[in-house]
Amino acid sequence: MFDRGLLAGQQGVDRGHLLTEQPNPRSTDLDLLSPLEFVDLCQAEDEQALQALVPLREDLARAIALVAAVLGAGGRLFYVGAGTSGRLGVLDAAECPPTFCTPPDMVQGILAGGVPALVRSSEALEDRYEDGARAVAMVTARDAVMGIAAGGTTPYVLGALAAARSQGARTLFLACVPREQAPCLCDVDLRPLVGPEILTGSTRLKAGTVTKLILNRISTGAMVALGKVYGNRMVEVAVTNAKLRDRAERVLMDLGPVSREVAAQTLRAAGDRVKVGLLMIWTGRSPDECEASLAAVAGNLRLARQRWEEGQC
Repeated sequence: MFDRGLLAGQQGVDRGHLLTEQPNPRSTDLDLLSPLEFVDLCQAEDEQALQALVPLREDLARAIALVAAVLGAGGRLFYVGAGTSGRLGVLDAAECPPTFCTPPDMVQGILAGGVPALVRSSEALEDRYEDGARAVAMVTARDAVMGIAAGGTTPYVLGALAAARSQGARTLFLACVPREQAPCLCDVDLRPLVGPEILTGSTRLKAGTVTKLILNRISTGAMVALGKVYGNRMVEVAVTNAKLRDRAERVLMDLGPVSREVAAQTLRAAGDRVKVGLLMIWTGRSPDECEASLAAVAGNLRLARQRWEEGQC
């Protein structure tokens, strides 16, 4: 039913040829290092995570554009992974609602083993290709699925990608090995080659770091493209605690610009919606009028403000 060609030659075969499984010649004496020498080695190795992103700039831009197009058309983004890779996907997805006030189902993380695997090792579950396929049964042609597998061979992830592709979804893949070592059919193929880990095979290190960096770029870049920020401010921050209320008020104070008292009053009148509050300050109009102006331009605050200034509202 699903494209098992992705797994050809991978199951039951020595994976020592994979870049992520090779020993690092610079850490041969890892167990003999002093704490300071260990820190210095980590610093030198972790710098490779940033350098590995340089050749990926165009691929990352394509990934951001793809995800923004999917989300902008009402689709969803699903991260799929196992172990550290899956947990990082869940983490990035979980941060989207408070940062960008997105619905919880817009960006979702799917982890082999489900919620229990967030805090307990469940590596055996990543070998189940069919489980990955079943995990994305709800995916449609409007959605995007991003598989995350540091070594590029995780059956659970490959099963999910194959199933998503057969259902018409857009697909992305992130692995820290060259394409020829672990080929994958997808729309955007991201391969940050950070090199062998200082602890051989422990991809929660450099591979985990570069994965977090890439997910940061994709989700944040897509939200910027969707107009969920103004300048460099969180204008769709979810005001759900004291810290976030303070942040929201400071956005109104800085961009209004207004006093703290006016910012707090306006934010309350706007129903804790920062963008509505800013338009109220800039235009002197009611919350409902400002909400309607935003709705007319798909929530893009800059366009809404421009329309008011040009007398189009």
